[in-house]
Amino acid sequence: MIYDRLLHGHLTAWWEVLLTGIIKDLTFLMTIGGWAFLIYFLLSLASEKLARAVFIVIAVTLCLVHLVLSQYFLTTLTALGADLWHYSPRDIWQIIAAAGIKWSVILVVVLIMLIATWSLARLPRRIKMAPTAALALIVLFVICEDFNLAAKANIWRNDSSEYGNSLSINKSYYFFKESIDYFFPPPAEVSIYADTFLDYKNDASIRFRYPDEVNYPFLHQDETPDVLSPFFSKGEHRPNVVIVIVEGLGRAYANEGAYLGSFTPFLDSLAGHSLYWQNFLSQAGRTFASLPSILASLPFGKSGFTELPHMPEHLSLLSLLKYNGYKTGFYYGGDAVFDNMSGFLQQNAIDQIHDIQSFPADYTKLPENDQGFCWGYGDQELMRYYNATLANTDTPYCNVLLTVASHEPFLVNRQEFYLARFEQRMKELHFDEERKADARDYKMQYASILYVDDALRQLFHRYMQRPEFNNTIFIITGDHRMPEIPMRDKLDRYRVPMILYSPLLSRAAKFNGVSTHFDITPSMLQLLKRQYQVKMPSLAAWVGSGLDTSYIFENRHGYPLMQTKHYMIDFIQGNHMLIGNDLYEVSNDLALTAVNDKEKLAQLRHGFERFRRKNRQMITGAKLLPDSVYMHYFPR
Repeated sequence: MIYDRLLHGHLTAWWEVLLTGIIKDLTFLMTIGGWAFLIYFLLSLASEKLARAVFIVIAVTLCLVHLVLSQYFLTTLTALGADLWHYSPRDIWQIIAAAGIKWSVILVVVLIMLIATWSLARLPRRIKMAPTAALALIVLFVICEDFNLAAKANIWRNDSSEYGNSLSINKSYYFFKESIDYFFPPPAEVSIYADTFLDYKNDASIRFRYPDEVNYPFLHQDETPDVLSPFFSKGEHRPNVVIVIVEGLGRAYANEGAYLGSFTPFLDSLAGHSLYWQNFLSQAGRTFASLPSILASLPFGKSGFTELPHMPEHLSLLSLLKYNGYKTGFYYGGDAVFDNMSGFLQQNAIDQIHDIQSFPADYTKLPENDQGFCWGYGDQELMRYYNATLANTDTPYCNVLLTVASHEPFLVNRQEFYLARFEQRMKELHFDEERKADARDYKMQYASILYVDDALRQLFHRYMQRPEFNNTIFIITGDHRMPEIPMRDKLDRYRVPMILYSPLLSRAAKFNGVSTHFDITPSMLQLLKRQYQVKMPSLAAWVGSGLDTSYIFENRHGYPLMQTKHYMIDFIQGNHMLIGNDLYEVSNDLALTAVNDKEKLAQLRHGFERFRRKNRQMITGAKLLPDSVYMHYFPR
């Protein structure tokens, strides 16, 4: 807690979080104490010396793991769980290298481990406990285990922010519990909220008509409404589509009304000439779900669609546009192998993948951290490279750009310039001194956002010189909100901007209806189908039902949200959100308030269970599309 305060500044309800955390730590300690006692007792029957040696080794190991988990949280502000086991060793090394390994931290850890080892070896011999006290302690161990108090304590939410709740969780308990559930998953329960028990007509998750749910759980008649055509003038030729996915671009610090202040002045100005969804959500809290959700409105699978051993055959915006004569490309400053993005793109018959291996020698990579690591080429270099590789052709194209700079370790080219720009931006936003001090705890993060904003400015400045600019549709959104800046609540993790800009727009508009990444592809295809006769099947497996262009706050959707590769407990439907077993009401600024409404809780559980059941069917081999549909519309 002290180290956290040094790193991240003042925390509201600091003492409350501290006391809550101590309770969670003690209940976890008492729970593992029972198992530790049992192991120690059985070993001591053979050898007291062996029992002490094993106890010291196990205890020191647990201490080391806990220190590493704590350091991970203080670096990323996210508790590490079973998502660790979903990454390849190569991906894990990239994440660790990006976070950086500080020698000062290593020295402190070594010092603590030496003190812990000496204490465990020397102090127990000097502690003389009365038999009654020892018996009482053993009884306490048993009670904690029998009543599962560690689990109850660690799901106890205090009244502070989402960051405070995450800070108070015992990091070892969270990691071990998630890992045990991953390697030894509990049997799937028959939900009392299955269709045979409940039938809520207002359940947004059952709006689709599914002709064969047993064999094709997500297949339905595509009745996505064309909500975009009223805002577009029809061009002479099929428009180009450029999708820019910005790493870590959260609504909390981007665009008008950002509660942390907007650090994206160019995007702010662009949004005023665009179709802008200010209540928009990513589908996940990490990048792994971005491409499948945005480009194909696909379900998650077990740990992300791209991590499925055999990705089911599917159609996407990329493959359907290629079927209709488009050229397709992907541009990324990092390694496209990460999260198996390249595998997903290749399965969608993409024409070109440009990543870290593609950049010529005269392009500059991001600065390296102390361990010599960088993700690849900066976003401004990415935009320059993208513009340089575009050919002047009459063939329409669909290109996807994914940025990388606004990610740990948040080192960008011209770092000092953007740190100075950060200070200037706070003056422009009229921050008082207290607010400036709070923001400076995350100056590297904010500077990286300003850097990306400039990269987008350069992209559009260069594009305006191109002959096809007037016939291009641009989509800009974030992959998720960066967790390294403390979050207001759980939903804040998913809230991102969504901007659709094009010279073909007949008017700009700002929408208050809630939509997500799932809705982009269905709506874009309907626009292109209606105005440009793009061919697409009448059946689809989209999870999304299309963008909501309502001017008033509403949510017509019912969608799951997946925080990490092993953590899908969030579901939003209508004006409510389900987080685990807790129900929250969603306000018109997407803030959460805990509520007690059993009927509404049952409705959301019902909708969530429908998705999970369909998702499990896909994992175990159910198809997304019939072969006849897939073979006909997949480009050859």
